[in-house]
Amino acid sequence: MKLIESFHSSYIEERRVTRLSKHLSDLLPTNASVLDIGCGSGQLAKRIHRDRQDLKFSGIDVLLRKKTWMPVQLFDGHVIPLETNSVDVAMFVDVLHHTNDPMSLLCEATRVARCSVIIKDHLLEGVLAGPTLRMMDHIGNARYGVVSPGNYWRRQQWDGVFATLRMKPVRWRESLGLYPLVLEQLFGRSLHFVTSLEFDEAA
Repeated sequence: MKLIESFHSSYIEERRVTRLSKHLSDLLPTNASVLDIGCGSGQLAKRIHRDRQDLKFSGIDVLLRKKTWMPVQLFDGHVIPLETNSVDVAMFVDVLHHTNDPMSLLCEATRVARCSVIIKDHLLEGVLAGPTLRMMDHIGNARYGVVSPGNYWRRQQWDGVFATLRMKPVRWRESLGLYPLVLEQLFGRSLHFVTSLEFDEAA
């Protein structure tokens, strides 16, 4: 397992950050303040900011790592310690499936965000989706002490949550290319998505 984790850190994680930064840069509005919820080390925010210096990032997390790429504020995982409408964008990158109550945290995100909520997460779709996602989470997160309860949702469940929040996906992507071609068929396929949600005034 140590060998697998080393390979993941040195190769897979670098590609993931590079690819995700490009997808998220395309979704983030110009000159926005962005709250990265569950930001970890802040490495992804730093990579995005390298190409999008018009953006202003802040981060919160339930665990504080020894080395971070930006100031990170500790929070309890339930209540976001910001005022209502205090940032332009709230962003979750592979965070919601780690929580016991994703809906509660999403409600908090819609409270603090003025314009949009951006999500990168998983889809429970395809053959052996559940076991594959649990294995991926263990390899990527166990060494950091991150809890992985495995709250993976199907697309229909995500759509129901968005409707309840009175938000609508204005952009949705599933072909993210996070892995080298030889691994994409196993760990990519229909298991990942990014989306930008805006408030549905008609709802």
